[in-house]
Amino acid sequence: MPMLRKFLAVLPILVFLLAGSAAQAQELLAEVRVSTENVTISDPTIVTQMQNDIRTFLNSRAWTTQTYRPEERIKLKIFIGITAIPQNGTYSSTMRLISTRPVYGTGYETNVVSVVDRSFNFNYSPQNPLDFSPNSFVSNLSSLLGFYAYMVIGLDRDTFGRLGGTPYYEQARNVVNYSANQTQTSEADEGWRGTGSRERHFLLDNITDPQLEAFRTGLYNYYRLGMDVFIEKPEEARTSVMTALTGIQKAAVTRPGTLFARAFFDAKSEEIANIFRTSQDQQQKQQLVTMLTEVDPTNSAKYQTVLK
Repeated sequence: MPMLRKFLAVLPILVFLLAGSAAQAQELLAEVRVSTENVTISDPTIVTQMQNDIRTFLNSRAWTTQTYRPEERIKLKIFIGITAIPQNGTYSSTMRLISTRPVYGTGYETNVVSVVDRSFNFNYSPQNPLDFSPNSFVSNLSSLLGFYAYMVIGLDRDTFGRLGGTPYYEQARNVVNYSANQTQTSEADEGWRGTGSRERHFLLDNITDPQLEAFRTGLYNYYRLGMDVFIEKPEEARTSVMTALTGIQKAAVTRPGTLFARAFFDAKSEEIANIFRTSQDQQQKQQLVTMLTEVDPTNSAKYQTVLK
């Protein structure tokens, strides 16, 4: 009996410690904004609740078995713009996601990817809590959020370890497969089947295609071997970033129109220009500008500033 009393006395402490450990496993720290500028909504509180529910869904769930300290959580911003409400509780929208990563030894945070999904369509009711299963379809909104959660985690892990994101891309592929096979016609989403808007398919296919592996190794060279050592070894860092960009450029030429290349340069063009603007190696700078003007003509004006 004395032993039982001692166990019961420490049980609340154990529960508290275990709860704290579970909380540390949460990987994401998302900001969510839902815009209704293009539609009329009779009850604005629904939008506020939707915004809060999506943020809580992403931030309170453990998406992996890894332990993340609070300062290690992956920051991302999600902007959802509702474009139409075909019927009560059904929303057509576009979504933009930007994920960031801290640079070692600095207070600087760098964008990893910027993605737009033009067919972010879902059903939502404040009375129905968002739920998710990694192996079966629950709702289109939870599938969409789960897919992008795994993609963000995979991309983040690729920046810290060579091809480190593989398990999370496999999880994302699983979400695509079971969502494409779901039979709830009220939530039919052709985007899962690779028809209509194909941002999800293109992004996942680009990042997992063995012929385009340079996209993923490029993330490791750019961030872990480049940005993370820039303060101490700027020239070595630029060399690693140049290696990353050369690989990404070759992969983009191999498969023109890849969504990953677009998402990468949308997130990185300004930063790339800043990295090389202070370089003393004029030959390297000219090579960079020539290469990126070819692969990313949209941002050619930014790259030209490197030579000034």
